[in-house]
Amino acid sequence: MSDNRPYKRVLLKISGQSFCRPGETGIHMDEITTMCQQIKRVVDQGVQLAIVCGGGNILRGKEFAAVSAAIKTPTAHYMGMLGTVINGLALQDALENAGVETRLQTAIQMERVAEPFIRRRCIRHLEKGRVVVLAAGTGSPFVTTDTAAALRAREIEADVLLKATKVDGIYSEDPEKNPHAVRYSEISYQDFLRQNLKVMDATAIHHCMEHNIPIVVFNYKKLGNVERAVAGERVGTRVLAAANIDKS
Repeated sequence: MSDNRPYKRVLLKISGQSFCRPGETGIHMDEITTMCQQIKRVVDQGVQLAIVCGGGNILRGKEFAAVSAAIKTPTAHYMGMLGTVINGLALQDALENAGVETRLQTAIQMERVAEPFIRRRCIRHLEKGRVVVLAAGTGSPFVTTDTAAALRAREIEADVLLKATKVDGIYSEDPEKNPHAVRYSEISYQDFLRQNLKVMDATAIHHCMEHNIPIVVFNYKKLGNVERAVAGERVGTRVLAAANIDKS
């Protein structure tokens, strides 16, 4: 890839649902393999890539706490963080099986299975062409993996945060509930917050807005979309500063 590529260092956020088939839970290797194929093509072009894993396919801490009175909310959140580590281990091996050198770093220290997240070490891995999989969120309860992705994007000085979802962008309302919902091609951070849109939590948006990190929300299920998003093509919805919105 030429040096004029729009994004040289990318933070990709993938949800736990990308690890399993629609409507199912757990891990399905066919789904992971499909994602790894897209990731490999991106890395082969010289893009530095860090990936933050969700864990909803295994356990959502907030939801689990709501239905399990015996489990305290912080405990449920830690359980959810460990779910992201399980996903990270699966993704690491799948990527290396595809020929992509990978490191797994976690916000909760577990040296027998992963490196601790250390900012300078993470950046050094990226500079050497390794994919860095970041798991266990921020290591603290009550923080979503979207916010963890935004924080890590700031720490590693990523050029963009890509949020891979099962829908093709950001809508004015839930398109599954309202077929007349409007899809945005671009939206400012301020308008996203003002409309109280739910694709990402407000804290994640604030972090990106403060550091002027653009966000791209796109459908990862459409093959090639990860590469298109990294290449700066118009896929999904871009969230960025109002001054950078295309008025044409």
